[in-house]
Amino acid sequence: MSQHHTDPVEENIETHPVKLAIAVTMGAVGLVVGIILLAYFAVGSHRIGENDSQANMPDAVAKRIAPAVMLEVEAAKGGNQPAVPAAASKAAITPVVAMAIPATLPSSTTIAAPTGGEGVYKSACAACHAAGVAGAPKLGDKSGWAARIAKGKPLLYEHALKGFNNVMPAKGGNPALSDADVKAAVDYLVAQVK
Repeated sequence: MSQHHTDPVEENIETHPVKLAIAVTMGAVGLVVGIILLAYFAVGSHRIGENDSQANMPDAVAKRIAPAVMLEVEAAKGGNQPAVPAAASKAAITPVVAMAIPATLPSSTTIAAPTGGEGVYKSACAACHAAGVAGAPKLGDKSGWAARIAKGKPLLYEHALKGFNNVMPAKGGNPALSDADVKAAVDYLVAQVK
């Protein structure tokens, strides 16, 4: 005869089918609860905007998208009165910088175009050549200017007038300058390293 060895778990399930049904049901419930908790965690454990119900109100949105800097232009009030910065129109929007620019200059005021090499340098060239922006040779830097000067002034003039390598703008970024003024600025820069 063959001996049949019985397993206690098998024997328990066979003798108590209710226990099997309870175990399957508990497993299914645990799986569903696990999926719900995982979905809740993936979406986020809090509802967006629940804590700040005023966040999407028009005033709150206007405050968030308000400009950081406001520039107001005022018409001159006659005479030589200085322009005064205008106050912000809304108390909720506070400008970081506010300044007023007169719409017209008094008739006695004239703005002279820079003349001479130094004047043109200060108005158009110094922005880059004083600090060496984008590899620009600094004013008075002999080592920075040596190789450029060795190629000759005509090439320096050409680069200053027409721009160079998509880095240096033509006429220092001021197209109103005359060719003679730009050449004078080049002469001024070169004179500072000799």
